[in-house]
Amino acid sequence: MSTQNTAGPRPGEESFHTGRVVIISLVAALGGFLFGFDTAVINGAVDAVQESFGMGAGLTGFAVSSALLGCIAGAFLAGRLADRWGRTRVMVLASVLFTVSALGSGLAVSPWDLIVWRVIGGLGVGAASVIAPAYIAEVAPPAIRGRLGSLQQLAIVSGIFVALLSDAWLAGVAGGAIEQLWLGAAAWRWMFWAELIPAVAYGVLALTIPESPRYLVGRGQLDRAKAVLRSLQDGGVDDRIREIRGTLREDRKRTWRDLVTPGGRNLLPIVWIGIVLSVFQQAVGINVIFYYSTSLWQSVGFTEADALTQTVITSVTNIVVTVVAIALIDRIGRRRLLMIGSVGMTVSLAVMAAMFSQATMAPGADGELAPQLGDVQGLIALIAANGFVVFFGMSWGPAVWVLLGEMFNNRIRTTALGLAAAAQWGANFAVSTAFPPMAELSLTFTYGFYAVAALLSLLFVARFIPETNGRSLEDIE
Repeated sequence: MSTQNTAGPRPGEESFHTGRVVIISLVAALGGFLFGFDTAVINGAVDAVQESFGMGAGLTGFAVSSALLGCIAGAFLAGRLADRWGRTRVMVLASVLFTVSALGSGLAVSPWDLIVWRVIGGLGVGAASVIAPAYIAEVAPPAIRGRLGSLQQLAIVSGIFVALLSDAWLAGVAGGAIEQLWLGAAAWRWMFWAELIPAVAYGVLALTIPESPRYLVGRGQLDRAKAVLRSLQDGGVDDRIREIRGTLREDRKRTWRDLVTPGGRNLLPIVWIGIVLSVFQQAVGINVIFYYSTSLWQSVGFTEADALTQTVITSVTNIVVTVVAIALIDRIGRRRLLMIGSVGMTVSLAVMAAMFSQATMAPGADGELAPQLGDVQGLIALIAANGFVVFFGMSWGPAVWVLLGEMFNNRIRTTALGLAAAAQWGANFAVSTAFPPMAELSLTFTYGFYAVAALLSLLFVARFIPETNGRSLEDIE
């Protein structure tokens, strides 16, 4: 199947094989599915794990966010490993890490070994968060690169949905997440083991897709690179090889020094932009919704079953709006999409802060005082929370991953992307770990903080983010 490429008048590059490109992009994006599943599966298990191991709020927060420590290291190292071993081999490595983590987390006997298994899974998540957008950007034609790059976010939110749905189903079958299910194991353990199926599938499928042509050119394997390009496009292969070689400096290994200004010690401006962009994606508090929403909604009066159901509905909403983003990102551009999202998130989070400012303190299900929303305030807070997910899912969710995959030139892409992704996971860790004590202090303050971060993200995009829509990666300097 061939489709006319309307991205620009590139001589010799007239068409590309859409079906082939989409299939290999979907396989790469499966890492995003595991990324979403692994980070969200703790949502339905967290209260049961806390009760099983007798953990306090601080240790619970660390256990939930501990995977993010592995994410930081995995993202930081993945770019260098991808340049040394190749993109597809790093995908296989991530698959192994996901598999080991899922098995070990379900077998955990204390909070401390659970934390170790979660950190191992985080290494896989960090690697997948770097390799998928980099690989997709390097095989996708400019005309549809935004849509294919957005498959990463669609896979992430789909993984979140499946994790939350399986959590709710397993808890429902057992009569509660802490209750025994099959083989005498508690339902929360089966929540972790459910990840084994996609984890193994990811590694098997990664072995079936071609290596990135840009990696192959960088390693001097020109014949293999040409073969891959011929399988992806009609014509223009020799021209594309020359362009890639001109931007790679294949006679020299890439190092961290490539990210620093010539003769200086500071990072390149574009690298700083990628880092700050990544931090803002997390500073708005999106992962609080997916890590703690079940506990949050229970604390304001929802039953466990209703809270789990609401969390699943929220994740479905996230999938739907990501599809909307895929339809829009190559039409209106990355910057405009981000700015629309920032405005919507600011308003939604401000409304949530206002609603929680009207909450009253009353004994919760555990007998401890907790904020309770009235019927009207609770409904408005639910609408605002889902509105926040809508605006994030249609903008900052997919667009950031697309931009990180394409805003860096060939010489620094994987290394810079790894550094930016590590910063993103560091911000995620800080926000997720800080949420429980911040929530105990004041949910009004917490959501007000996220609203301010969303407003600042709007100003940052307007001032610093370049538009990459429709540009060849070889044209990006």
